[in-house]
Amino acid sequence: MIDTHCHLEMSPFEGETDSVIDRAHSVGVNTMITIGSSPDSIEKAAALTGRYPSVYAAIGIHPHDASLFTSDIYRQIKDLSSNKKVVAIGETGLDYHYKHSPVDVQKEVFIKQITLSKETNLPVIIHCREADDDVVSIIKSESVSQGVLHCFSGDEKMAEAVIKAGLLISISGVVTFKNAAALRAVVAAIPDDFLLVETDAPYLAPMPHRGKRNEPAYVTHTARAVAQIRGVAYEDIDRITTLNANRLFGLEPSEQVKGQVAYKIRNSLYLNITNRCTNVCTFCVRYQTDFVKGHNLRLSREPSDAEIIESIGANAHTYDEVVFCGYGEPLMRLETVVNVSRYVKSEGGRVRINTNGLGSVIHKRNILPELAGIVDCISISLNAQDAATYQRLSHPPFDGAYEAVLKFIAEARGIIPEVVATVVDAPGVDIERCREIAASLGAKFRLRHLDVVG
Repeated sequence: MIDTHCHLEMSPFEGETDSVIDRAHSVGVNTMITIGSSPDSIEKAAALTGRYPSVYAAIGIHPHDASLFTSDIYRQIKDLSSNKKVVAIGETGLDYHYKHSPVDVQKEVFIKQITLSKETNLPVIIHCREADDDVVSIIKSESVSQGVLHCFSGDEKMAEAVIKAGLLISISGVVTFKNAAALRAVVAAIPDDFLLVETDAPYLAPMPHRGKRNEPAYVTHTARAVAQIRGVAYEDIDRITTLNANRLFGLEPSEQVKGQVAYKIRNSLYLNITNRCTNVCTFCVRYQTDFVKGHNLRLSREPSDAEIIESIGANAHTYDEVVFCGYGEPLMRLETVVNVSRYVKSEGGRVRINTNGLGSVIHKRNILPELAGIVDCISISLNAQDAATYQRLSHPPFDGAYEAVLKFIAEARGIIPEVVATVVDAPGVDIERCREIAASLGAKFRLRHLDVVG
């Protein structure tokens, strides 16, 4: 877990930094980014990175102190940024709640630090309080695309705007407060690749520590709240936000994360056995990123049956289900699916296959009988209400592909205990008509949301 925003250089931690960092490490918070945000704290923040291997720094001038910004401070920040453990510029931005510095000065200094972030090739950490429209306007006018809105307090409209610009959104302990329903709605909607968590310590301690001094160890409470809101496990949020922080701040190159065969989300184990697929679906996540829920699914080679079974281990029965679902069509490796499914069933596990429904076309025979008794559920991508829409969205290489999918769904119903037809709410998809088609074929129906995977 990474606390992407704290203030260890501030006086509330004086004389206690060692114990604060030890407590963070003891609960799995292995990295902290301390934010020097005033003329007298930027040197302190940078110095902490030399004392503690797990501490990195960001340096900049908070909008409260914008009136104190000078050309000498600009040069000081630029010089300090040469330290390899200084990973961002900021926090900077706009704060219209107190207006300790005039609004026009805040804007000017915000833009200067954006320029500095571009000159140093470091992301910018943005503070925004009661200044949503002006912050978004400056992000757009200055073409800011590398950074984060820290301690996010905006609405869904603002979240969409900054995500569209390419910026991440960091969630603080405020999300645990009873009166934070609007923020929780935003948290539920943020795409995985744009999510971070933070403490903003010593401020904004999450429940159950609200009202006390905050510290990096407490970011775990925020992460658990975010996990609950998003319907995933704490471990999923840990992995997702750690990957995002590493990528944004250059802490650990994502290229070092190897493509995974078996990957866990919530309490299900997913098997990524091939990256090959017949279709080129316009909404497929593999054309956008290598990662799903923080797992790298881009394989360098296809794993053998033995390697897949080894990756499952002897714990198949402990998962809610073992799912053939990766960056390709699993039934392209039918023999492997059969062999591995038999192993999972022998270990008391439940098997699900996520498929595009073209397995029988691929193998030029009805393959469903070969799955009888070893597959508990099959989830089939219906994708559209008619052949023309299916062709436009999925680009199959076969004539009559849509009709083949319908046939596969209908025939599966008599062989596999649970059959589910799925569609993505992509433009042009008639969801209600798809629901009717699934029912007519005797299948359950599940709606998947565009750009939401895992």
